[in-house]
Amino acid sequence: MQVVINGTSREITENTTLQQVLDEYGVPERGVAVAVDGTVVPRTSWPTTTLSPDTGIEVLTAVQGG
Repeated sequence: MQVVINGTSREITENTTLQQVLDEYGVPERGVAVAVDGTVVPRTSWPTTTLSPDTGIEVLTAVQGG
């Protein structure tokens, strides 16, 4: 099935969790926020959030500055 990660369509298997996708693409567990279909998903929910076809995933990196 297809999902969209940061605007790029990706093929994943059914019943894949958000955590599995993030691990596969090397997303660090710290310093990022992840939104699924526009809703931020708490880090504690990544392992239990199952993705559906055409889900939109946005990975946002924290940037420090002033």
